[in-house]
Amino acid sequence: MTARFLEIHTLTSYPASLLNRDDAGFAKRIPFGGAVRTRVSSQCLKRHWRVYDGEHALKTIPDVAATVRSRVAFEEFVVKPLISDHKVPEDVARAAAIKVIGQLFGGDEKAEKKAKQVKTKKGDGDKPAKPDADQEQARTKQVTVLGRPELDYLAKLALEACQACGNDVVKVGAEVKKRMDDKKLKDNIKALKPGSLEAGLGAALFGRMVTGDVLARTDAAIHVAHAFTVHAQLSESDYFSAIDEIVRDDGAQESGHINASELTSGLFYGYAVVDIPLLMSNLGGDKQLAGEVVERLVHIATTVSPGAKKGSTAPYAHSHFLLVEAGTAQPRTLANAFLEPVKTAPNVVKNAYGALQAFRDDEAGMYGVHGDFVHAALAAHGTPFDAGKKTLAEVAAWARAKVTG
Repeated sequence: MTARFLEIHTLTSYPASLLNRDDAGFAKRIPFGGAVRTRVSSQCLKRHWRVYDGEHALKTIPDVAATVRSRVAFEEFVVKPLISDHKVPEDVARAAAIKVIGQLFGGDEKAEKKAKQVKTKKGDGDKPAKPDADQEQARTKQVTVLGRPELDYLAKLALEACQACGNDVVKVGAEVKKRMDDKKLKDNIKALKPGSLEAGLGAALFGRMVTGDVLARTDAAIHVAHAFTVHAQLSESDYFSAIDEIVRDDGAQESGHINASELTSGLFYGYAVVDIPLLMSNLGGDKQLAGEVVERLVHIATTVSPGAKKGSTAPYAHSHFLLVEAGTAQPRTLANAFLEPVKTAPNVVKNAYGALQAFRDDEAGMYGVHGDFVHAALAAHGTPFDAGKKTLAEVAAWARAKVTG
């Protein structure tokens, strides 16, 4: 059977931690099944998976273009190379980059006005004054998601514009506009599509939204759910103080800071889906690369931990349980196995295993078998499925084979 989707389910336990905070500094939470659960957002999970650089990291796949997520991508990868590698004057390089940003993202009149202000400032002799660094940064209004090949192409275009106008800060904007208005060059920018990985690996996997009509939007091939505890939230206020360690002459020792923060513990259910045909399309049809991505994803979904307060909680854990399913039917979460909060005593992991097994058996009785599956589990608490148990490496290799065929 050729798989259309891969589904990854995990159960991971964390003690005394603060994995993902809200704007007030408390653990994120969500009501579910009549009880409030501790939650880790999908954005938090995806970021940790993207930036992780250890064993099986996505970002260490060789010969694959990176994705840059930043407001200052043009400052770093257009302006700075123009100045350092091609000796373009700073004000000219920045004016060119600001114009590129305006053309790409629907025009930024405010940024263009600031760029033009450079020519009206008085400097020493005939030299223009140095631009105000805060005002003249080549920043986008929001975080942009761009591939290094896209940024390199736009830097080349900006360089051509600078050279064509003789590094004239007044004329460089018109030269950029001329090149980006030219149909052939505009088509070249539009041709920088994720299918050829021009938008970078991160965009190919997790998607990107764009404004304007030049850059290509990318639909996410990997869908990640918010993780949540299978039981009701368990939290406690952690009182702490910072001690002033210098003892005074009279023997007194003081506290320099007193505060409290929330800590939680829990067994989290995690869920991710890989749309295999879309992944293949986003990766330019490279079946082997898609297989490697999936194999690495299975590893990091079970071994890479999110977490704030790392210095005081060491929030690192491996999953107790991993289930990977492959099939052609629409994916479905197993979160509803925990719609009724699992009892935490006497053994929360064993109770979660039982709830998961009962739900899948019930589901199979109504809908039929969902597809092929394998799993890995720590057996100290029993396992929900006796058949198909493998090591993590074997599950990851199985998932890869479902992609590569």
